[in-house]
Amino acid sequence: MQAIFIAYDQAHHEAIIELLERSSCRGFTSFGEVQGRGSVKGEPHYGSHAWPSLGGAILTMVEDQRLDTVLEKLKALDESKPKLGLRAFVWPVTRSI
Repeated sequence: MQAIFIAYDQAHHEAIIELLERSSCRGFTSFGEVQGRGSVKGEPHYGSHAWPSLGGAILTMVEDQRLDTVLEKLKALDESKPKLGLRAFVWPVTRSI
């Protein structure tokens, strides 16, 4: 099992939820509105007067056989709207209860 942390522009939220559902990834935790700035390029997401947009974040656990498919779909979503921003990071899940 793998954990995927997805950080994204809030405009992607519904599309990411739908993407996870279509990929049979039922469980996730959404962190709602988050603030941040990408490490490479893109606008900050601070929810302020100067930088009004906000981000979102989701943590989901994915079975190994679904990982590549989910990452490919997330990459395609990011590439379809490159100015919004979307990043996904994967960690192995070694234990759970």
